[in-house]
Amino acid sequence: MKKIFSVLGLIFMSGAAVFAQHIEYDEYTLDNGLHVILQQDNSAPVVTTAVMYHVGAKDENPDRTGFAHFFEHLLFEGTENIARGQWDKIMGANGGSGNANTTDDRTYYYETFPSNNLQLALWMESERMFHPVINQIGVDTQREVVKEEKRMRMDNAPYGRLWESIKSNLFKKHPYRWAPIGSMEHLNAATLDEFKAFFKKFYLPSNAVLVIAGDFDKEQTKKWINEYFATIPSGPRPAKNQYVEDLITTQINAVTEDPNIQLPMLLNAYRTPSMKQRDARVLDMISSVLSDGKSSRLYKRLVDKDKLALEASSFNMTEEDYSAYIIYAIPMTGKTAKEVQKVIDEEVAKISTDLISEREFQKIQNQFENAAVNANATSEGIAHNLAEAYLLYGDTKLVNTSIDIYRSITREEIRDIAKKYLQPNQRVVIDYIPQK
Repeated sequence: MKKIFSVLGLIFMSGAAVFAQHIEYDEYTLDNGLHVILQQDNSAPVVTTAVMYHVGAKDENPDRTGFAHFFEHLLFEGTENIARGQWDKIMGANGGSGNANTTDDRTYYYETFPSNNLQLALWMESERMFHPVINQIGVDTQREVVKEEKRMRMDNAPYGRLWESIKSNLFKKHPYRWAPIGSMEHLNAATLDEFKAFFKKFYLPSNAVLVIAGDFDKEQTKKWINEYFATIPSGPRPAKNQYVEDLITTQINAVTEDPNIQLPMLLNAYRTPSMKQRDARVLDMISSVLSDGKSSRLYKRLVDKDKLALEASSFNMTEEDYSAYIIYAIPMTGKTAKEVQKVIDEEVAKISTDLISEREFQKIQNQFENAAVNANATSEGIAHNLAEAYLLYGDTKLVNTSIDIYRSITREEIRDIAKKYLQPNQRVVIDYIPQK
């Protein structure tokens, strides 16, 4: 899952701008619908194999939430040719490492091996797609794993219910209203046949992209891909349901109690456009102005100058259908949420009314240039970015051209987009407080 308090999922650094390298790649589609992207870089003897499936929490039945995240775990159980419990052992014994993660929109699996073990990685991912063993013992085992994860990350963690609170208040019709980890009651009630049906519907070659990034021989790799993946039967790509939320025209106020915290948090949440829209990119830059680093506006005002908060930040959580722009602060002891909200409103009003300075503008341009370089600094980063550009944005070229979009954003756009989306009557305000 994406970490709640990360901005763009990237590390922004200040300093002189550096220019992102151009990523060369080939792409083609197998007869069964599996899209393949090959990015060859022989500078280091490692290679990443990744498969992203276009299935996430938003594709679940409202009465069976948590399935996509559950499969993130379940598909490490084993296959017809990989014994139960052997997946990680095979990776480790061959010098590899890997993982998986789930969002509202997609599920992603990847492995990085020494380049001489690429064939093994391709075979393993083809096994996951074609021959997984989905049986009762695996389901029962992974139910307990997911329950423990929920206890650790949500039930017993400070501010663990935060994202769940934001989503449930910001979305009323869209499946984004529940968290990817889902409901334990739903997972407990689900039958083995329901899990099998979910896999059959979504884990298809036509609903996935395979990316190879790093050190490999292109022609040999194509032969292995054809050998391991081309014969996997496919089916029609699952239709994506469309959900349209009613506009928020009056501020929504909510309270969430958390037994694991001692300090309250104030949250402002705005429903914003799809990650595919230019406005979402502008909101990324707005977030940087408001809260990236100790010299940012919210931090300087709330933490340094007025000493109203221990922490203050904002981020734009971009997703395929809608995004969410979040501003949060933890008031200092003795300070009130009302005092903090007043300063947040003042700073948002400033960026919505006045152009940011040329100095601020140059700073955030440098930050985004550096972020683009960091994002493609490893084979794992390149594989992920290629997969996401193709599967979620529908444009593989964005792996190279996203930075051009950010470069083209103007100070005037930053002001106008802030004014368009960050209005008090368009938000949810959550008092996230200790449980009484």
